[in-house]
Amino acid sequence: MGLGGCIILIAVGAILTFATDWDMQGVNLDLVGVIFMIVGLIGVATFSSIARRRRVVVPPATPVVGEEGRHHHRDGYTDGYGV
Repeated sequence: MGLGGCIILIAVGAILTFATDWDMQGVNLDLVGVIFMIVGLIGVATFSSIARRRRVVVPPATPVVGEEGRHHHRDGYTDGYGV
């Protein structure tokens, strides 16, 4: 369940708790709405902790080749000319 599903659960729970006055035999809609809101909040907390863990940057395991070994400096004395 993603972040959108959690927000929908919170919204449906709030509607059932605060905006309806239905009476059903054997079902307390206020309690069902509160349960939906609690489950939605737990989902948001879980999703945000997982998303925060995904943003951690891990350094590469392979060594990076330095630039010193690729370029040779030629000054006219040590490159084989004039020896």
